[in-house]
Amino acid sequence: MALTLGHPYPNESAKASKMLLQVSVVGLGFGIPLSEVMSAGRLGFGFTAATIFGTLFLGWFVGRLLKVESITSLLVSSGTAICGGSAIAAVGAVLDADRKAMSVSLGIVFVLNAIALFLFPPLGKMIGLGQEQFGVWAAIAIHDTSSVVGAAARYGEVALQVATTVKLTRALWIVPLALGIALLAGRKEGRFSLPWFILFFLLAATVRSLFPEGESLFLFLRKISILGLTLTLFLIGTGLSREAIRTVGLRVMVQGVLLWIVISVAGLLAVRTFIAP
Repeated sequence: MALTLGHPYPNESAKASKMLLQVSVVGLGFGIPLSEVMSAGRLGFGFTAATIFGTLFLGWFVGRLLKVESITSLLVSSGTAICGGSAIAAVGAVLDADRKAMSVSLGIVFVLNAIALFLFPPLGKMIGLGQEQFGVWAAIAIHDTSSVVGAAARYGEVALQVATTVKLTRALWIVPLALGIALLAGRKEGRFSLPWFILFFLLAATVRSLFPEGESLFLFLRKISILGLTLTLFLIGTGLSREAIRTVGLRVMVQGVLLWIVISVAGLLAVRTFIAP
């Protein structure tokens, strides 16, 4: 629809999708006991740390090799390393990035997210990944939380649970990354938005653990949240306009795709090596 008819209310849709995503992720927390959240978080911590620092270094190297503008290169690398649009927004605010750099970086994330949402589930089944393996792989290799959760939901319940927790744990790295960049860039006054909805997700999981007698209500909230995520993906899809694709230059697109392929392959090798199917 977005590529043919266009979207009459793109700004309103973007705001609605962001809010709906956050509410839906918090709702998923009611279906996951806190002990399982902690277990999945420990499972993905090593992969998360290694892939984040590896992606940032590779992004810096490839950006210089392709002569991509430095701020745009850092935004693309940050979005690939952590959680797509949220990381780009945080780092962009710290660096006071201009509108073009932000649009190009977000455009790449939108395009690759759309591809990953449809590509990863059948690819995971073809490779023979188990539920837990796919959940960790999706959380590492797919940019935005919405597409991670959407792809994992198509793969299975366990994959959804693992992917959601690992991805939200990964998203917490926005804070040290943004602070580190602010210090290196000499912008101590830089401001960025903290992903507060992650804390509410943990609170929901805590409530789920403390009141097991409310399991039927919690499962209902989880089902509603999954429906909310489906609507979120629709709204995000409507934002993939022809203008967004046109703003992405060839060099920046090559950098984004190359980083995505490397982190996807590295993550796949890691989960197949260290996580039982």
